[in-house]
Amino acid sequence: MTRASEPVGEVVTAVAVHGSQAPVDGQTPTAAPDADRPGAPGARSARREGQPWKDKLTSVWFLAPAVLVLLTLVAYPIVYTVWLSLHSSDGATFVGVDNYVRMFTAPETRHAIVNNIVWVVVAPSLVTAMGLVFAVLIERVRLASVFKAIVFMPMAISFLAAGVTFRMVYDESPDRGLLNAAVVTVHDAFSPPSQYFGARPRDGAPLTEAAGGFETTATTGTTVLMPLVGLPQDRVPADAVPAAAPPGAGLAGVVWLDFTPGGGGTAGVIDPVERGLPAMTVQALRDGAVVATTQTGPDGRFAFAGLADGGYTVRLSPDNFTAPFNGVTWLGPSLVTPSIILAYIWIWAGFAMVLITAGLSAIPRDALEAARVDGASEWQVFRRVTVPLVRPVLVVVLVTLTINVLKIFDLVMVLAPESSQDDANVIALQMYRVSFGGGLDFGLGSALGVLLFLLVLPAMLFNIRRMRREQR
Repeated sequence: MTRASEPVGEVVTAVAVHGSQAPVDGQTPTAAPDADRPGAPGARSARREGQPWKDKLTSVWFLAPAVLVLLTLVAYPIVYTVWLSLHSSDGATFVGVDNYVRMFTAPETRHAIVNNIVWVVVAPSLVTAMGLVFAVLIERVRLASVFKAIVFMPMAISFLAAGVTFRMVYDESPDRGLLNAAVVTVHDAFSPPSQYFGARPRDGAPLTEAAGGFETTATTGTTVLMPLVGLPQDRVPADAVPAAAPPGAGLAGVVWLDFTPGGGGTAGVIDPVERGLPAMTVQALRDGAVVATTQTGPDGRFAFAGLADGGYTVRLSPDNFTAPFNGVTWLGPSLVTPSIILAYIWIWAGFAMVLITAGLSAIPRDALEAARVDGASEWQVFRRVTVPLVRPVLVVVLVTLTINVLKIFDLVMVLAPESSQDDANVIALQMYRVSFGGGLDFGLGSALGVLLFLLVLPAMLFNIRRMRREQR
C-alpha cells in the first residue's frame, strides 16, 4: 500500500510545482502557461504596457504635416493680420485701434457693409429656393440627368469667365447685350419708336425745341416752312415724294428733309429733289392749348381747316421724334448689385440643386404616399412633408452660401465697371482696393480682413456645431 501511494505523491508534488494537471484517465499532463515563455499572456501584457509611447509617436508623425500646414497657412496669417491691423500702413508704428476707427467712419466701408448685408439676405435665400424648386422638378421631368447637367454646368466655369460672360449679357447696346435685346424687343412690340427719331431743325431755321418737339409762330394766310435735317435717307418713308409749298390760304405749311443728296441746294429753300416727310403730326396751339391737329401728306404739306384768323403756334408733335428704347443700364449705379446677384444665382443654383436632390432621395417614399392617400394636395405634400424632411440639407446649403457670399470678391471685381464699382463695393473688394489698389495701406486693409473674418466666424461655428450634433 505504501509503494502504491508514492507515485501519487510525486505526481501531486509535480502538479503543485509546475502548475500541471494530473493525468486523468490516462491523459498526458498539460503544463500551465509560463509568463516567461514567449507568447505567454504575461509577456504580451508587458509589451502592451511599453507600447503607448510608440503609438503616440506614430500619431504625431502622421499629424505633424497637417498641423504644420494649418500653422503656416491658417494660424500664422490670422495672427499676423491682427498684428498688422494694429499698426500703421507700413507696419512700422503701433497705432492701436486707429485703423478700426477709420474703417467704420469711412463711407466706403459703410457702403460695402450695407452691400454685404444685401448679399447675405438675398443671395443665399434665392439660391436655396431655386435649388429646391429644381430638385423637386427633376423628379417629374424626363431626361433628368440632362437637366441636372445643364443647371450644374455654370459651376464648372470660373467666376472670372462668368463675369466676362455676364458683362456681354448686360451690355447696354441691344445689338450686343442679350438681356437688353430681349427687353427692347418686348418694349417695341407695345411702344414702337417713331420713324423720324433723330431729326432736328436746320441751323438758322425758325424752329425751337419744345417738350421734345419743335415749334414756330405763324399767322393765317402765310406758309409755314419747317425744314429738318439729321434723318438718314434709308429712314425716309418709301411713299415720300418731292416737297411742294402749299397755297397761302388759311394756316398751312410744309415739312421736308432739307438735304440734297450729293450736295448743292439752298438751305431753308425747297429744292426740286428734296422730299417731304409724310404722316408727321402737326398741332396748332393758341394760348398754350391745342386747337387743331393734322398730318402731313406724301409731299410734306399740311393745312388746318376751320381756324379763325390770327396768330398761332405751329408745333411738330413730340410723338414724331420718339427715340427707340435702348434698354436698361443693368450695370449702372442703381442696378449693379442686383445684376451681380443674378449672375451669382445663375452660377450657384446648380450646387444647391445637387445637394438638395441628394437629400430628397433619402426621404422615405412611404411618408409622401401616405400624405397623398390622406388627400393632401401636391402643394401640401411639398410644404408639410417634403420641406420639413429635407430641412437639414437646406440648412447646410444656406449656411454654406452665407459664408460664401460674405467673402464675395472676384465676381464683383470683374462684373462691375469702373464707373459703378463704388456702388457695388463689398468688404472683400474694399480690402483689396485699400491694400493693393493704390493706397498700399496694409494696416487698414488688415483691419478689414479682421472684420471679414469676424463676420464669417459665426456661420462657420454654427456649421461645426451642427456637424458635431449630427455625429452624436
